[in-house]
Amino acid sequence: MADSTAITANSIPAPAAEDHGIWGFSRAQFGALGVMLAVLAIGPFLLYPVFLMKLLCFALFACAFNLLIGYVGLLSFGHAAYFGMGGYLAGHAAKVWGLTPELAIITGGATAALLGAVAGWVAIRRQGIYFAMITLALAQMIYFLCVQLPFTGGEDGIQAIPRGSLFGVVPLDRDLTLYWVVAGIFLLGFLMIHRIIHSPYGMVLKSIRENEPRAISLGYRTDDYKLLAFILSAGLAGVAGATKSIVFGIATLTDVHWSMSGEVVLMTLVGGLGTVFGPVVGAAVIVTMQNYLAELGAWVTVIQGVIFVICVLAFRRGIVGEIGNWLKVKL
Repeated sequence: MADSTAITANSIPAPAAEDHGIWGFSRAQFGALGVMLAVLAIGPFLLYPVFLMKLLCFALFACAFNLLIGYVGLLSFGHAAYFGMGGYLAGHAAKVWGLTPELAIITGGATAALLGAVAGWVAIRRQGIYFAMITLALAQMIYFLCVQLPFTGGEDGIQAIPRGSLFGVVPLDRDLTLYWVVAGIFLLGFLMIHRIIHSPYGMVLKSIRENEPRAISLGYRTDDYKLLAFILSAGLAGVAGATKSIVFGIATLTDVHWSMSGEVVLMTLVGGLGTVFGPVVGAAVIVTMQNYLAELGAWVTVIQGVIFVICVLAFRRGIVGEIGNWLKVKL
């Protein structure tokens, strides 16, 4: 795990005095949470709600990925598998099984968590680059299964996924109504991740990231802790993918392709690895670029690459990590 540990060690802001007295948030984090809530509240009245829903889905995906790499030190190159399969199962459950959207999203998240349990059980037996390559190989296996399995629709994907009615009562046909549901799902996932990393279990995860042999010497069964973190991360990634399929009414191979795993790595690094709000900011930056620079075609990828290089050279801790370092607080 030397390679991935080196990445995290260089990317996380220097420790500062913390006061987790307000719902587990430090004062700085509580202020950042207030800003985020304000943006979520006024956002749909200033911007296109569907764009914001896409941003929130990817923000949750990046937060789930950050739980694994930022707090355990495990670099997964295969998280697109859980994001995409969550979308496929949610779409199939809503369209074919006729489940309500909340049950479809739970189905997608549970499927991703199950896949994460299997993949994690195999992958955590290795460390460093070997762990990363195993996760990539397993994700590619899932990608080719999605190409062949009948229910996925192959290259056509699952189309015309109905939004349905929340709990069978509240119709989600209007974008604004669905936006508040997506915002609620994002906040629940975000707060869940925050609670995990600030719990005693989260403290153990951080100790594994910093010095796994020392954690083992203290009696912790580190493989069990890492496996549970992998499952939680995969499950939340599946919820993000499932929500996205309900929003856009389609689940395609794009979401299980290896390039999607690369995008979530980029979002996390640009925003700030090992920070609470970093993945949200990183997702906002990348999704905004993709949306507003779409007319440039293939040049969007080039621009993303340039921005990534600039962030690595000038903002080694990521955007939020550097802000926190300047202010001498942890965000």
